[in-house]
Amino acid sequence: MSTVETTSRARTLDIVEHDDRVVVTLYRPEARNALDAAMIAELHQVCDLLERSPRMLLLTGHGGVFAAGADIAELRERGRDEALRGINSRLFERVHRLPLPTLAAVDGWALGGGAELAYACDLRIAAPDAVFGNPEPGLGILAAAGACWRLPQLVGASVAKQVLLAGRRLDAQAALACGLVMDVVPADRLMDAGHAVLDTMARSSATALRLTKLVVDHPGAHPVADDLAQAVLFEGADKKDRMTRFLDRSTGGGRA
Repeated sequence: MSTVETTSRARTLDIVEHDDRVVVTLYRPEARNALDAAMIAELHQVCDLLERSPRMLLLTGHGGVFAAGADIAELRERGRDEALRGINSRLFERVHRLPLPTLAAVDGWALGGGAELAYACDLRIAAPDAVFGNPEPGLGILAAAGACWRLPQLVGASVAKQVLLAGRRLDAQAALACGLVMDVVPADRLMDAGHAVLDTMARSSATALRLTKLVVDHPGAHPVADDLAQAVLFEGADKKDRMTRFLDRSTGGGRA
């Protein structure tokens, strides 16, 4: 795994920077890591960092909870103008569009805005007691920070409607079965498993990962996008070096 460069503590986040990744732990133990205005602002600062210096992101929560939703006391006071500002949705879309892959390691509750933050990541793994849910209609609102359109993309319309309309909560095994998470691992191995996923990706070309993510996420992706991205990669020294090493290891010629 990569080496630690710096460790810092913001008001609501623990941040550990490595040479190839940044590990962020949501830290509001008094509120089960609920997302408040301070956490939103600090996560924007993390996005600033990762946009300036692209690295992978590993996101988790402190104390056996990912994030138990948005801060209801703050949410109750928001009106039309705050809704139109998209306070949470703009952040989650920014997380989704970070240059390199993002992974949420979810332990315990990931509800409401916490679930939507996890949905915004490229990949998710879960501990056995992880629970995803969107109870917003019970509070007189909708899941308006991405869940209504992002969750159907991730798990299909039927399961998404079960969560968004019928109040179904997906435990770890249900989340695995519908493809929302890629693996379920014991809680005491959750972060090691997350780092292992990032270690695997770190062995790939960072430019190839970045362009692959752009093509996969582009709405209505077209073969031309594949061709343009591949053209960039074909001209890079990294491609030739990696394929040469592969062929040198192979006794009968390599295959992709």
